[in-house]
Amino acid sequence: MAEPSDPNAPWVNPAGVITVAVTAALFVFFLQYLPVIAGTGPVPWVWDWIPSLDIRLSFWLDGLSLMFALLITGIGTLVMLYAARYLAGHPQYNRFALYLFSFMLSMLGLVLADNLIALFVFWELTTFTSYLLIGFSHTDPKSRRNALQALLLTAAGGLALLAGFILIGITQGTFEMSQLNAAGSMAEHPAYLGILILVLLGAFTKSAQVPFHFWLPNAMAAPTPVSAYLHSATMVKAGVYLLARMHPSLSGSDVWVWVLTIFGAVTAVFASFMAVRQTDLKQTLAYTTLMALGTLVLFLAGSTGYAITAAMTFLLVHSLYKAGLFLVIGIVDHATGTRDANVLGGLARAMPITAAAAALSGLAMAGIPPFLGFIAKEVAYAGALEMALTGFVVIMALAAFALMFAVALIVAWKPFFGPQGDLPRKPHEGPWAMVLGPATLSVIGLAFGLMPGVAAYYLVEPAVAAVMGAPDTGGRLKLWAGFNLPLLLSLITFALGYVLYRFHLPLRERLAQIEARAPDLDAGWDRMLDRFMALAKGQTRIIQTGVLRHYLFATFTVLAIAMLVPLMLRPVGGVSLAFDGTSFLEWGIAALIAAGTILVVLTSSRITALVGLGVVGIGVALIFIVFSAPDVAITQLLVELLVVVLLAVALLKMPHLDANNSQKHRPHDAALAVVVGGLTAWVLLRVTDAPFDRRLTDFFEGASWTEAFGRNIVNVILVDFRTLDTFGEIAVVIVAALGAYALLKGGLKRGPEGEAAGKAEKERKE
Repeated sequence: MAEPSDPNAPWVNPAGVITVAVTAALFVFFLQYLPVIAGTGPVPWVWDWIPSLDIRLSFWLDGLSLMFALLITGIGTLVMLYAARYLAGHPQYNRFALYLFSFMLSMLGLVLADNLIALFVFWELTTFTSYLLIGFSHTDPKSRRNALQALLLTAAGGLALLAGFILIGITQGTFEMSQLNAAGSMAEHPAYLGILILVLLGAFTKSAQVPFHFWLPNAMAAPTPVSAYLHSATMVKAGVYLLARMHPSLSGSDVWVWVLTIFGAVTAVFASFMAVRQTDLKQTLAYTTLMALGTLVLFLAGSTGYAITAAMTFLLVHSLYKAGLFLVIGIVDHATGTRDANVLGGLARAMPITAAAAALSGLAMAGIPPFLGFIAKEVAYAGALEMALTGFVVIMALAAFALMFAVALIVAWKPFFGPQGDLPRKPHEGPWAMVLGPATLSVIGLAFGLMPGVAAYYLVEPAVAAVMGAPDTGGRLKLWAGFNLPLLLSLITFALGYVLYRFHLPLRERLAQIEARAPDLDAGWDRMLDRFMALAKGQTRIIQTGVLRHYLFATFTVLAIAMLVPLMLRPVGGVSLAFDGTSFLEWGIAALIAAGTILVVLTSSRITALVGLGVVGIGVALIFIVFSAPDVAITQLLVELLVVVLLAVALLKMPHLDANNSQKHRPHDAALAVVVGGLTAWVLLRVTDAPFDRRLTDFFEGASWTEAFGRNIVNVILVDFRTLDTFGEIAVVIVAALGAYALLKGGLKRGPEGEAAGKAEKERKE
């Protein structure tokens, strides 16, 4: 694993300084927009990207995107400073800094993008960069396996999301989310259900909702700074952000309410129990992230002010305490050499600052006043009482928050104030670069709790307005809202949570027994991949026979089917076969081509067959000449000449044909050739018999000289209008030439090992 590194190694280096400085500058840049967004509303930035497809590189800064941008850059600054010290002396730190900074920029682009296609690009960039971060310790098989799991699962959801975005663009006539949200809910559209399913698949895989949850705890294979960043402000909240961003356009249906309520509630409660089950504190925090994500999805199912305020407030408070606690656990691991909850205890004396930061973050996580976590819990209960399925939501929220109270004591209290076990190393306070992050975040959580009006006016209320698609009335964040039902539910939460903490050890054992009997989705994922690989290998054994004839036969069979099926599905009309205007020269060329074809079919000599193919090629070139296309004819002749020469040289080195074996396959090959040729001719006749659409022809005729300054329309199309296509073709030819050169060079300059291998291969063949 890549953690922790040498505590005595120098940790100030250019990569660390640049990433911290740039991220901090971005945080300051977005910070200045707080009064603007709170006072006047969203700020758009738009640049045309692909105008022909109505795709713009458009960014939209409103309350929701600003909150995420500040969390991404603010927590990112502290995490990158922490990582520079945490991985001090690591030989691959520069690579790590590049991955983490790229991940930050990708997530920033995701939350700011207004165009759905641009959002998808950044969405997949977060998938790719998180894969690099999770698999940073690439020598560890577990890290590679978990990184691949996260990549495949979230990328699969991303493909579904792209399909949903395309459907939205087609049905709604725009890819701009600001326009979609302004138009209101699309719940009445016939394609709504399909769109919703596809978008939810993308959001649920990214934000690890049950049953796609198992990849997120496995992502703990990443270094602790990555875990802190990924779980608090970035990738795992991307799905939640998407649901919040598209709330005005996708909510408003019973399907939205039921799906988000059930999946969110089940994820929250399941993850809370699993958090109690863990003994590795990083795994414990990973499951509490699942609980938070489930809670956020649960309250985004609602449409009332309290439900959305609960989601936005809990999003803010969770980002603060979760990043702080992850960084604390990293300091503990750095100082003691373990993260085992059964061993850690009594660290407060040796690590007073870290203990204070852990206590403050833990109190916010437990929802104790006067922290913002308490206010978030109060608003959550008020929102639950207003939502559909009220009883179910209240019970599930109560269970999740009570379990979270117990987990907060396990993570933030017991390691520092509980009984101390046998530690691998003598504990000591962490360096300032590592302590600064959790200390700052925990103090901010306390400050927002003492001054909820500041958090409400600048952060929560603008975000709520963005999610609801209408101005927010506000006034819901209060440290004291009086004696009411949410307060009673909070008191029940504290009592039930304390009882769960007192009996968490026997509860953990009981949960371990239940888990042993329950289906293991993580192991099921491995079995699925194994079966997929077995299927791929079996398919490869069938398809990749190593015989060129089989490959060609399969290719042309697929081509024949692809042409035959459309002709069978559509009514077949007659085609005109008029030979009256055919000249003697044209008949002669046709006879020449037919003679070359017959020669290829009947001969048993490769060289003779090659000559026959050359005759066919020359005949095709003559057709081009007859129909006034001399440049194409010259190209055809040059290609034929080159092919004949090269193949002739190659064929001289090949063994003679087995006449009996080749004759055995000839009837099948001939039948397939007749079918493909006949279908191709039929399709061409159908095409030429249809009315000719001259729109493209007229465009190229008019634009070739006026815009491209060329009189040869074919050359202008290739060089100017199909520039990228032609460039790609040239690139392919160059790559093939380089590959051939490398193979030839390797064969000419063979070292001792290559000579030995070649000799062994020769002996094996003999």
